[in-house]
Amino acid sequence: MTSRLPPDDAAARVAANLARIREQVAVACRQAGRAASEVTLIGVTKYVADATARVVHAAGCHDLGESRPQALWSKAEALADLAPPPRWHLIGHLQRNKIRRTLAVNPLIHSLDSLRLLDALEAEAAALGCGCEALVEVNIAGDPGRTGAAEAEAEQIVAAASAMQHVRVRGLMGMASVPDGDPAAARREFARLRELRDRFAGTLPGGEQLRELSMGMSGDFVEAILEGATLIRVGSALFEGLGA
Repeated sequence: MTSRLPPDDAAARVAANLARIREQVAVACRQAGRAASEVTLIGVTKYVADATARVVHAAGCHDLGESRPQALWSKAEALADLAPPPRWHLIGHLQRNKIRRTLAVNPLIHSLDSLRLLDALEAEAAALGCGCEALVEVNIAGDPGRTGAAEAEAEQIVAAASAMQHVRVRGLMGMASVPDGDPAAARREFARLRELRDRFAGTLPGGEQLRELSMGMSGDFVEAILEGATLIRVGSALFEGLGA
């Protein structure tokens, strides 16, 4: 997406959208008895040009997310001059042959969905001498056509990662089976992810914690916050009114 508005108008529109979203976050947190500081808003820039991603950062959203590794590499390079530097998030599928270049960006990887990928991340991080932070993506819908690990495998991934030297699992990620669908159904699925996070955390040695819950997008982040989301992934709501 490239904005049809003049640059100043586009910046003002994004800033207004971000302010509105932050107010919705604050209201949801008050309703849930939580502090707004517990929720990090990730601006998903996968459909916008580099210049628009800069506008998002300038408006105060410094966590930026991409779905495709190649787009992550490109945007990270194009925005490398920003201060403070963006905190990058890879929210889409990661193929093993794209791990090395992705680790160079040092994103939080939201899509760790198999033991094979875990082993590959550990091997590449060891070779590069770096760490890797990830979330285990869980297919909470139980739909074989969707990405994410089944619940049993997700538990295995969390357990295996606890013995790794370079990969650290920080929590879980999931998507509602019908984004923008029935809010009550979304809340049930988000609650299930929270319950899994709490159960998995209870099995980890040494008091390790799974602090993060990445759930909720433009149409259902309020429901996600009510069920404990710490990371929300917002794209289209940030760019309303910019045009195609």
